[in-house]
Amino acid sequence: MKYNLGEINELKFVKYLHLKKVCDLNPMFLNFITNIFDNIKETDLIQCYKNIYPTKTDIFVKINKQQKRISIKMGYNNSVHIEPISSFIHFLIENNIDKDIVMKYLKFHYADGTTNGTGIKRLSASEYKKIHQDEIDCINKIFNDNDLIKKAINRFILQGRNSKYEVDVIIHGTPEDFLWIKKDDIYKIMLNNNYYSTGVHFGKLFCQPQDRCINHNHLYEKKRFCVQIKWYSLFDDIIENMNNNICSLMDN
Repeated sequence: MKYNLGEINELKFVKYLHLKKVCDLNPMFLNFITNIFDNIKETDLIQCYKNIYPTKTDIFVKINKQQKRISIKMGYNNSVHIEPISSFIHFLIENNIDKDIVMKYLKFHYADGTTNGTGIKRLSASEYKKIHQDEIDCINKIFNDNDLIKKAINRFILQGRNSKYEVDVIIHGTPEDFLWIKKDDIYKIMLNNNYYSTGVHFGKLFCQPQDRCINHNHLYEKKRFCVQIKWYSLFDDIIENMNNNICSLMDN
């Protein structure tokens, strides 16, 4: 089986953790494991295995009867989710988003004067914003309702469309150097956010076509019909969250 770079990185985490005792972990992994698990002992054995199904969970880590679902990110692409435009629109309709807002989003997504991608002249994101920023602002006013942001976090980061379970932790990095953030802190960060942006977003989750395919390159044409969700400040938010948690511990 051929693995991509992300999958190879996930397997490295599995290889390091599987069947190790807690006391045998290096300081970075020891800090991680003791942070995400409760009431464990130095002699406890760790089990770790890769998820074979296409869900947000990349690896499972188990100690005694406790199991954690973990998503692993690496690099600086900051893409957290991709799905067909049709299912994304269905998500909006399911959440009672007004038809006018749905149409405005479709016009933003295709940026060719249509709501189905059949227009000839395609605009870049910056060109579209110059003409239609007021429409984007209308979309964001609706998309940044806290209840909808919670559902977006669940769908785009923690659970996805193909699982019954949410991820417990996100790791960013490699086994040699990584940071992490827990599910509750992700919700806290995303919901404690009130700022203006010219892009379409749910809190800190930015929504865009996977590729605008401005030049009609047939190699990328299919990507026009997918929605990509990016968490641009992912790395910085994880660092800030870890620093805040350290400060809280010191204050206590």
